[in-house]
Amino acid sequence: MAKTKEKAGVAEWMYSIIERPHVTEKATMGSQYGQMTFRVPLEATKPQIKQAIEALYKVKVKRVNTLVQKGKTKGFRGRLGFRSDAKKAVVTLEAGQTIDIGAGV
Repeated sequence: MAKTKEKAGVAEWMYSIIERPHVTEKATMGSQYGQMTFRVPLEATKPQIKQAIEALYKVKVKRVNTLVQKGKTKGFRGRLGFRSDAKKAVVTLEAGQTIDIGAGV
């Protein structure tokens, strides 16, 4: 059976895939190459991220790269704590496409 590509509208699960934009100095340097960085759940896949970005922001995604940032041990007032793991998605947009992260979805 051949897979059919459906043109889906905005679904509720897409809002849970894109948690928030990851705004740091290093992440904003990617904007000159048409890249945006987002924080996503650990179980999110690249096709899900691509579909959610295209539907929510109405842009064309060229590529999605993901990385898992491992949590680290931090001390606070003599007690050890542990930050949880986090997944980031670096989304490369097609030429001429932009996302304004200042505006809400």
